[in-house]
Amino acid sequence: MLDFKITEDTSGQGATGGLYDVIIVGGGPAGLTTAIYASRDGMKTLVLERETTGGLAATTELIENYPGFPDGINGMDLMERFRVQAERFGTEVVEFEEVSSVKPVSPGLIEVQTDGGTAYQGKTVVIATGSRPKKLGIPGEDEYYGKGVSYCATCDGPFFKGKTVIIIGAGNSGLQEGLPVLEYAKQVTFIEFLPYSRAEQILQDRVRSHEKSAMLFNYRVTEIRGDSTVTGVVAVDRATNEEHLFPADGVFIYVGYTPYTRFVSDLVELNRWGYIESDAHMRTKVPGLYAIGDVRADNPAQLSVSVGDGTKAALDIREYIQNLK
Repeated sequence: MLDFKITEDTSGQGATGGLYDVIIVGGGPAGLTTAIYASRDGMKTLVLERETTGGLAATTELIENYPGFPDGINGMDLMERFRVQAERFGTEVVEFEEVSSVKPVSPGLIEVQTDGGTAYQGKTVVIATGSRPKKLGIPGEDEYYGKGVSYCATCDGPFFKGKTVIIIGAGNSGLQEGLPVLEYAKQVTFIEFLPYSRAEQILQDRVRSHEKSAMLFNYRVTEIRGDSTVTGVVAVDRATNEEHLFPADGVFIYVGYTPYTRFVSDLVELNRWGYIESDAHMRTKVPGLYAIGDVRADNPAQLSVSVGDGTKAALDIREYIQNLK
């Protein structure tokens, strides 16, 4: 294997990051699983993460449905174990390095360019960028972001101790993230657009039985109001078309996710929701380019499925690189 060190490019094109067997864009559970398998297999492996490793799983207070942890485990703790295991086998992890483009340059070679001006080259590249919380696009959402509006209850829940909180969305994410908020807040109201919840029954039972929770179904949130910080939420009863103002000190939004694919949108096939199409081996239509985890079409956004995606990709990459040789 070639082993290039980072050098400064005097042509003004930025730095050269070196040649790798596997470059993984995204350091969540799917990407780190591929890294564990690939680096353990002796492949030179790099993980590029635009934020900190762990992905959305790291923002989950308690993960109870991942095998091997009968009492559950904190998401950040679990993802730290993934990273330590990958690094133990030699994976290089670079955080706060956002990828701006991915471009095949020759058979068996793909270039990954970052916003920082560094160009890495990989025999294979794995897109594992996951998805981001979707916005409502209503008045007050952007204005009060960080001033009572949040998309991460695990991160910001403790700020609302003894206060009134509204969580928009009563699916799995909304209820799961709302449970720890109930331990801090005085009152938590879940507002759901549908006339029912799609969340797992165990989550519904826990929320409904909590003395500080309330659930409103069939409501459309139209505005977030505030002064210097959030003061309330306006929602319309879809059955009667009546408008209501619900006072609140904080608002957490869980209405779905948008895949992070803009840097490869002209390179791969996307479904109508913007997720990357890949086959059963996680291959895209570009040789040597893979898509795994929540960014992949038909992935149900479950941790164990993302781990399986990462495993499948790593096994196929082994064969792909052997064939290159």
